[in-house]
Amino acid sequence: MKVVETFPYAVREIEHCWIPLPDGCRLAARIWLPEDAWRSPVPAIIEYIPYRKRDGTRWRDEPMHHYFAGHGYAAVRIDLRGSGESDGLLLDEYLPQEQDDAEAAIQWIAAQPWCSGAVGMMGKSWGGFSALQVAARRPPALKAVITVCSTDDRYADDAHYMGGCLLGENLIWGSALFTLSAQPPDPALVGDRWREMWRARLEHLPLYAEKWLRHQRRDEYWKQGSVCENYADIACPVYAVGGWADGYTNAIPRLLAGLQVPRKGLVGPWAHLYPHRGVPGPPIGFLQEALRWWDHWLKGNDTGVMHGPMYRVWMQESVRPRPFYAERPGRWVAEDAWPSPRIRVERYRMAPGRLVTGAAVPSPERLTCRSPQTVGRAAGAWCGFGMDGDSPVDQREDDAGSLVFESEPLQERLEILGAPVVTLRVASDRPTALLAVRLSDVAPEGWVTRVTYGVLNLTRRASPERAEPLEPGRRYLVQVRLNDVAHAFPAGHRVRLSLSTSYWPMVWPPAEAATVEVFSQDGALELPVRPPRPEDAHLPPFPPPEAAPSAPARSLDPGGVRETVERTPAGELVSTTFIDVGPAGDAALSRLEAIDLDVGHAVIERFRIHEDDPLSAQGEITHRAVFERDGWAVTVVTRTCLTTSRDAFHLEAELAAFEGAERVCTRSWNCTVPRELL
Repeated sequence: MKVVETFPYAVREIEHCWIPLPDGCRLAARIWLPEDAWRSPVPAIIEYIPYRKRDGTRWRDEPMHHYFAGHGYAAVRIDLRGSGESDGLLLDEYLPQEQDDAEAAIQWIAAQPWCSGAVGMMGKSWGGFSALQVAARRPPALKAVITVCSTDDRYADDAHYMGGCLLGENLIWGSALFTLSAQPPDPALVGDRWREMWRARLEHLPLYAEKWLRHQRRDEYWKQGSVCENYADIACPVYAVGGWADGYTNAIPRLLAGLQVPRKGLVGPWAHLYPHRGVPGPPIGFLQEALRWWDHWLKGNDTGVMHGPMYRVWMQESVRPRPFYAERPGRWVAEDAWPSPRIRVERYRMAPGRLVTGAAVPSPERLTCRSPQTVGRAAGAWCGFGMDGDSPVDQREDDAGSLVFESEPLQERLEILGAPVVTLRVASDRPTALLAVRLSDVAPEGWVTRVTYGVLNLTRRASPERAEPLEPGRRYLVQVRLNDVAHAFPAGHRVRLSLSTSYWPMVWPPAEAATVEVFSQDGALELPVRPPRPEDAHLPPFPPPEAAPSAPARSLDPGGVRETVERTPAGELVSTTFIDVGPAGDAALSRLEAIDLDVGHAVIERFRIHEDDPLSAQGEITHRAVFERDGWAVTVVTRTCLTTSRDAFHLEAELAAFEGAERVCTRSWNCTVPRELL
């Protein structure tokens, strides 16, 4: 990445300021803006997230927000209520209070003497959610948004549920937010009241994962903050950005299809990262692209950003499966509109072991599937962060416990763009069952790369809002929509479809191991085939990535990511991931030079299951967060564990907080949440 040292505007940085709210609380903000903005006001760009501007995201905030300020914007990085140095309590994700606060902050910023009155909002993940949710409120000053790695549907495409199945990510993310919300404000900014603020956070800290477990269907809880409920609420232009290795990409084509405002979509090969830091590569000059968007919508300059196709994506070439890719080979392609009238459906029928084309209907066959609970080991992460182990590995191990259907070798190259759909007629011997459906690319050498996948809780077959038990033996016609993808199958490769009744630890198993029958004569795979588009060769290239200098920091301890996998003779699979765990088992520390602060955050994620017993499933996450400066030391340690019985989820959690060597808070939770056919 090119580090830019000199900008058109000299930049003034305000390390900390307060934004007042109507109820008397204040939000903490960090601001970069042109030095002469008080004489020549500029538009503002807001990023509004709970991830601690002071220390949590400092390393990535400065290169981005300083860059925007250097090009004539006030860049305002705000911590949500109850996070970082902001007042109040963080009681859940995406509450109406959070959106109320954002509206008040926008109004305050637009009225400042250094602001022209025009405001844009951008963010990745939580910040991308917020940008869409606040846009649906239509605050007058908000003129445009950029949403990165986010979703329009909190139930269907977030870290909690997928296809009506409970994701293991619900525990992982719940544990992370639990730990984040227990961390203190910095005394250097809030003074002596830091301890009072911290104690209030500790005493009122909710167990987020329990809240989410109590909403197992798509009810009003999830509809609040899901802008797909009424796309017409959004009246300002939207640029939706994501990556094929991320967990949130499906929202981008939905937003393009559902919104009626000026809009663009961009999907690269990246994981859950801003594209100028995109891994797998290639990264792009995303900050330059964002400036073209902001200059057009906030300054009224015709930058050409709205010229050309609506939807631009990275068409991924076939690759050998690996747990990590530094780069994904491919090329940029584009569609003028989405849905694109150019996309055609190619239909494969299912026969025992085969995918067949043509008008002939295969002879009826009844096939059975009862997967070991350990199928899913090769899945990789639900949401990749560009780390080793994120990507799905060779699928042959998982396919050994699955029903597999495979085409003949392709006679010519086949490119797909969109969401493959699988139709199945199935029956189960149990009232609850799930199906994991994977589309893979099989090379002549034998390796199998997962292209995309989807899961379905068969008790949610009619609607994600209802849970209807299966009648054992009864046949049901179901559809599974796989994740959107762009992929090129080379000539000579085969298309493979795999079905399993488990997908651990990505998906939590039902209470009973089901045997699912599949009736092949009614089964079909529909691929969204994209014909070549000669204009793709003339798409203007993205510039290489640029950014302002990063915050000075240095590692004090080695950290990184490592994973261990143990298979016991008794048939249990135990996988453990260590993230930034130092050599002594403590948090690996880094020093933030500008604020003289040592910080560390270590995570251990352990998932275990017996191949024959879904009730043996267990997930346990521990976090350790450390802050040290000149005799001031705070440590937060959490542990969260999820197990199940036939009728309920059992969630245990522990919190210990220390000031120096003194334990200042100990709390524990022991919750039982009834299963709703999950």
